[in-house]
Amino acid sequence: MNPHAKLICTLSLIMGSSITISSNHWILAWTGLEINTLAIIPLISKSHHPRAIEAAIKYFLTQSTASALILFSSLTNAWSTGQWDITQLNHPTSCLLLTMAIAIKLGLVPFHFWFPEVLQGSPMITALLLSTLMKLPPITLLFMSSQSLNPTLLTFLAILSALVGGWMGLNQTQTRKILAFSSISHLGWMIIIITYNPHLTLLTFTLYTMMTTTVFLSLTQIKVLKLSTMLISWTKTPMLNATVMLTLLSLAGLPPLTGFMPKWLIIQELTKQEMTPTATIITLLSLLSLFFYLRLAYHSTITLPPNSSNHMKLWRTNKTLNTLTAILSTLSTFLLPLSPLMLTMF
Repeated sequence: MNPHAKLICTLSLIMGSSITISSNHWILAWTGLEINTLAIIPLISKSHHPRAIEAAIKYFLTQSTASALILFSSLTNAWSTGQWDITQLNHPTSCLLLTMAIAIKLGLVPFHFWFPEVLQGSPMITALLLSTLMKLPPITLLFMSSQSLNPTLLTFLAILSALVGGWMGLNQTQTRKILAFSSISHLGWMIIIITYNPHLTLLTFTLYTMMTTTVFLSLTQIKVLKLSTMLISWTKTPMLNATVMLTLLSLAGLPPLTGFMPKWLIIQELTKQEMTPTATIITLLSLLSLFFYLRLAYHSTITLPPNSSNHMKLWRTNKTLNTLTAILSTLSTFLLPLSPLMLTMF
């Protein structure tokens, strides 16, 4: 891809996200979302592979539908209340339409079908952007309008997302699809708490972004796209594979790693809100995603593949850990003791 075009797309992504995050007016927020959508499409389709073109078209169609719903929701609210402020979403139909639109933008169940396919057709760095940066503007809109949304509907969507994200990831062999269903499952945890403690949703999203970035950057450095190549990648970069294993276990939410912190705090908050059955259900559903995280971790550190592999064993190279990857992997693993500080910050 032309460096100038890549620079323009990257700057447009940053500008679109900044406009949506910093705006209080619905039209400005919608404009930022549209800039984001148009900027990411060339990055998805830059390989000119048929699968990449298909992913770009699917992404464009779903995001256009969601943007139209957001615009219709804000227009309905402005027509009935005379308010264009994002925090003044009072019309019931507008609230329902906005919830549907944000669910489509984020890839929540039952509007999740586009997300794994788009990630599978995208390059690794673009898939990282789709899993992290592109989710920040919709999460911000949910954060700003959280007091107006229906908590029962959001809880239903969250439990469905945790269920389907864990269930559908069980038999995947492509790392990008596994991480897509991991994202859907984590979004369920973020959405379930947003009406009760929106700041906890932001904390969960921040830690999820940190851990997912570490995994994507590590897999990009190892050049692993599927589990069969991950089996023999330990010969190439053993230290990086050990890092990937720890980060995956952290994503699974196992103590004493960083990923345990948001799940622990969300369960605690749900219990305070007298939603113990909901907390129990979503905790049990997280066991489904735990299985494929353990599967990925096992594949990343295994030294003798149990079945014959068609891939040539790789010579160990003298590659050192990227500084950014090293910092992110440390934060993704050892932040749990700093939970009181994180709570104070958020």
